[in-house]
Amino acid sequence: MGKGIRRRGLGARHEDRRRQIAEALLTIINRHGLDAVSLRDVAAEAEVSLGAVQHYFRSKDEMLLFALDYISERGTERVQQSLGLGGKPPRAVLRDILAELVPTDDQRRAELRIATAFTARSLVSPKLAEHLRAGYDALYEVLVLLIRHAQDAGEVSADLDPEQAAAALFALADGLGTHVLIGHGSPETALAVLDEHLDRLFSTTP
Repeated sequence: MGKGIRRRGLGARHEDRRRQIAEALLTIINRHGLDAVSLRDVAAEAEVSLGAVQHYFRSKDEMLLFALDYISERGTERVQQSLGLGGKPPRAVLRDILAELVPTDDQRRAELRIATAFTARSLVSPKLAEHLRAGYDALYEVLVLLIRHAQDAGEVSADLDPEQAAAALFALADGLGTHVLIGHGSPETALAVLDEHLDRLFSTTP
């Protein structure tokens, strides 16, 4: 039993150290951009040795992929916390999910800047592109399921194509987030546009 506890303890410390390095990586990306990232700079920011970084991540791309998953998990946790134990109707859940794509505070702005940097790098990195597509597909499928659930509840027209509606919502929120990120519009305006679109979607009668 003692050995088992020690192994679990080592596993927890291993994960904590990987997250510490990921936080350092995200800080550098947010401050200087993705091109400025090097294993040596990440080690300095995390206040660990270069050998420690290389122990947990065999390459820069492996470290980038872990960091991308890390910020995705943080967004997922925020959505889950907002839902609470009682659950919410489909429109509210859709709104919570889509609002994650709009930078409404400093943390989200930093995360979206980082995600945008990853997207740009994915144009020349097939591995990153594949990873991003998997994340996009998962989010898209959730949106489709929520719209179908709303149709079953009579809140959205049964004649609506849920896949097209999900694609439109995804593209709208993603585009609004990018506009806010570069200073073309405010978070409040972006959320108002998003709410107006959801109002139209959910006011459609069968």
